[in-house]
Amino acid sequence: EITAPDDFHLHLRDGAMMESVLPHTSRSFQRAIVMPNLVPPVCNSQMAKEYRDRIRAKIPEGHFFEPLMTIYLTSRTTPEDIYEASKEGIVKAVKWYPAGATTNSDFGVKETALDSVRPTLLAMAEVGMPLLCHGESTDAQVDVFDREAEWVDKVLRPLVETIPTLKIVMEHVTTAEGVDFVMNAREGVAATLTVQHLMLNRNALFSHGGKGGLRPHHYCLPVLKREAHRLRLLAAATSGSRKFFAGTDSAPHAQDRKESACGCAGCFTAHAAVELYAQVFDEAGALDKLEAFLSHNGADFYGLPRNTRRVQLVKAPWTVPESYELKDGGRLVPLMAGEPVQWTLRP
Repeated sequence: EITAPDDFHLHLRDGAMMESVLPHTSRSFQRAIVMPNLVPPVCNSQMAKEYRDRIRAKIPEGHFFEPLMTIYLTSRTTPEDIYEASKEGIVKAVKWYPAGATTNSDFGVKETALDSVRPTLLAMAEVGMPLLCHGESTDAQVDVFDREAEWVDKVLRPLVETIPTLKIVMEHVTTAEGVDFVMNAREGVAATLTVQHLMLNRNALFSHGGKGGLRPHHYCLPVLKREAHRLRLLAAATSGSRKFFAGTDSAPHAQDRKESACGCAGCFTAHAAVELYAQVFDEAGALDKLEAFLSHNGADFYGLPRNTRRVQLVKAPWTVPESYELKDGGRLVPLMAGEPVQWTLRP
């Protein structure tokens, strides 16, 4: 039995997709930091409020869930936007996508232009609003497997040093370089970890379960890395460090958008994220560290009260469906489709 968990990095999308995937999260998590990369992006507190209300309207009866809203950092985000968002209390963080780094990131600020929004970052530091970072270089000359390490060295390190009171989350960390930086960084620097990066290495992009073939449902950004990096992520997650907490980065795309000549990046994991985190921690002999990772560390970093509701995790295997039906008639293929999961979550 553990404190009800929170997801500190979630994509719900909007419309029919949001209505389709929301119940998976609201069944498992009590709160979630909701990403703002819609089209158009959620750029201010009014847009965040409207998006929050659309989400709340679709929460199934009997589910205890609260969406925690973010706004998208653009070149037009002003200190006044931050002060307003902080005052109203709806927005919990600002998300920074380096332009071109991932899905719907074209409105973002390039890492080479970060100084242009420095007044906005200083305002965030002043009011205690975290900056959530997709930590990858967008330099086309940098190898896709090296983009996170490059970003840590060239962008994150100076940002942490030059604005020493800004709270920063390195989201979905995937490398030893990222883990080591966060582990040794000043107070106010943390990282989220996804379940797919804890379970899989980059070989899983090309074969899985003893069978070869390109695996589009294992493709996400940042991309899966070498086994040595996965082991370093696992060590961080199970270390007991309060700097690391769960952020699923569950990112739904319809099956035909994934299984195509130009497939979308993102793994849908909300259907079994809590259970798969439990499986990972169990296999690592670290179940005693699971509750803090899922339910305490993130809330403490954000200055939120810990949840008081309790949930049960039982070692009872079940098989993930091959796909889920979407409200618009499409299909959604989850991570571990057709495969067994060793743990079951009970409210």
